[in-house]
Amino acid sequence: MYLELFSGIGLDPAEAIDAVFEEDHHDPVILKNVTFYSVCEHHLLPFFGLAHLAYVPSGKVAGISKLVRSLEVVARRPQVQERLTRQWADAVFTALSPRGLVAQIEAEHLCMSMRGVQKPGSQVVTTAIRGVFTDSSFDSERLLSLLKR
Repeated sequence: MYLELFSGIGLDPAEAIDAVFEEDHHDPVILKNVTFYSVCEHHLLPFFGLAHLAYVPSGKVAGISKLVRSLEVVARRPQVQERLTRQWADAVFTALSPRGLVAQIEAEHLCMSMRGVQKPGSQVVTTAIRGVFTDSSFDSERLLSLLKR
């Protein structure tokens, strides 16, 4: 079981994006509501939720399932949500060199739901922004709102 749960240890999530295509597409590509499971490295309890990704290509797009495989690589290791979000965003940004990218993860942490403060249903939301969206002249808020539709 632990071999499966921690199968992402030692793997490069950018290498999971191995189907990259030259494409003259410059409008946002949005991947939403991808279920993931991970294990909190502090408590060794699961956290799980939904992952969302939006990017604006600069001549390259990926096979969509490869973006999900990259998420699985980073989720399948002892993790903290903030690092998971950053690692996934960095992997996609490295593999595709998009103009801009936003990754967002919403998760419930069983270390907070079933022990400690015992608040089931609580959500932690983390976001990683790369490329032109870090520039205030680009409307990253609008792109984030597209992830919620």
